[in-house]
Amino acid sequence: MTVLVRQMTRAAFGLDRVVMAFLAVLALLALAAPAQLAPSLGFTAANLASVAPFLVFSVLLAGYAKASGMDNLIARVFTGATPQMIVMAALFGALSPFCSCGVIPIIAALLAMGVSLPAVMAFWLASPIMDPSMFVLTSGILGAEFALYKTFAAVAIGLLGGFATWGVQAAGGFGDILRPGVGDGGCGGGVVRDPKPVIWRFWHDAERRDKFRTASLDIALFLAKWLALAFLLESLLVAWLPAETVIRFVGTDGFASVAMAVLVGVPAYLNGYAALPLVAGFIDQGMAPAAGMAFLLAGGVTSLPAAMAVFALVRLPVFALYLAASLAGALLLGLGFMVVG
Repeated sequence: MTVLVRQMTRAAFGLDRVVMAFLAVLALLALAAPAQLAPSLGFTAANLASVAPFLVFSVLLAGYAKASGMDNLIARVFTGATPQMIVMAALFGALSPFCSCGVIPIIAALLAMGVSLPAVMAFWLASPIMDPSMFVLTSGILGAEFALYKTFAAVAIGLLGGFATWGVQAAGGFGDILRPGVGDGGCGGGVVRDPKPVIWRFWHDAERRDKFRTASLDIALFLAKWLALAFLLESLLVAWLPAETVIRFVGTDGFASVAMAVLVGVPAYLNGYAALPLVAGFIDQGMAPAAGMAFLLAGGVTSLPAAMAVFALVRLPVFALYLAASLAGALLLGLGFMVVG
């Protein structure tokens, strides 16, 4: 318990970029717009309370995945014929609990081990878009239909990238994949190099119980700080961004609004969880749901931190295909949501 308290204190009061950003926004509000400070804090608290049940469930789900060793199932996906691997990798990617940055070390390990690039690409593209925790939170914030379609889109974009990569390789494209000096993925690749058995009833093992507590606390702090920052920013969005401005750019279903959302989603994206309430705020102010879907899909894969990590890992032709597949997929699936949304 003492270890957990120390861990919580360090995470909450250490030099965490998200916490610092939250405090910086509050400080700027206090100096520049003090009348907005109390409404923004109230808005943030009320929205955190409204998503608390979904937050708790997602935290417990993520802790269970870590403690049981469910993430070790990844090692079993990348076997078989290439088409089969692509399909399985896309499906597993959409269901796996890895974020856009957290999946990087696993990808490095897979590529260094010589795993088929098309399958790795399918997993790489699908994984950051959706995971079990995000599905729960997306359902709570944007609705079950939005969450289900986003899951379908994650698989579809993974398949698009995987089969496109297979086609390029079949035509003789791509020589060396990794940049010089890239290792085998470090500790994050351990689930691939040395998979451990899955123990579904982990609570009988003291070490796994500790892992459950630690993982649950980590994800709870991670989600809470990102959602708090997102709701704080959303409060400013609601207060200061005229609804007619949003409607003018992305307020109608159509190619132009979806394409604009894709282009804006890449550099503007914060975090998969933080983006949810922001998109909800935009939709409430008139953003077309299809544009909101495109924004989430594009930013989920190609947020700047993740894109920079990918660029540092692989050679330029692979990186270019990664960008092309993610942006084309976000555009196509965003337009598709106009039909079913």
